[in-house]
Amino acid sequence: MKLPVYSGMKFLMFYLLILLALRKENNKDNPELLLAIKSGDHKAFKLFFDVHHSYLYHFLLKKGLSEQQAEDLVQQAFVMIWEKREEIDEQKSLRAYLFRIAYTRMLNLFRDHSKFDENAETEATESDQKADANIENQELAEALTNAINQMPEKRQEVFRLCFIQEFTYKSAAEVLGVSVKTIENHMGLALKDLRNKLDGFR
Repeated sequence: MKLPVYSGMKFLMFYLLILLALRKENNKDNPELLLAIKSGDHKAFKLFFDVHHSYLYHFLLKKGLSEQQAEDLVQQAFVMIWEKREEIDEQKSLRAYLFRIAYTRMLNLFRDHSKFDENAETEATESDQKADANIENQELAEALTNAINQMPEKRQEVFRLCFIQEFTYKSAAEVLGVSVKTIENHMGLALKDLRNKLDGFR
């Protein structure tokens, strides 16, 4: 299938929508699912686990953890969710809470081992690379990937959470422990970066 010929930001937005469409996971919180988990439904919890395990695991790997460390923190985060299931508020994002647990424990681990490097650059995930390979306009795909990877780490992280993973600004703020205003600022700068980097595509 040939991609429509769009100019500038229209082409960018079309491509990003394709990335979203290629995702097979349903990352949005389902109030009924949260209520089922809260009531102790093992099947509901298994579904929640299956949906979010992989992305949380790779999220931690990109932050510099070993495979074993990442898997341990993922397991700890899910165990904590289950142990505190009766406290679940179906009006809030359980996904954001899950990520916040893992993120906080990751920071504690880095602090304890003095290995935290705030300047570490994150690489594109395997799923991103596979998605890029499926897009016929490879030049644009590579330019977009490079533009995202060249963003400062925090800006890139916010962009991936909010745009690629469809977190709300509030949920992303909860995960990263920053204000919603900070998330808004990062997203504004991220979109400006992309517009400048991809302005040559007509």
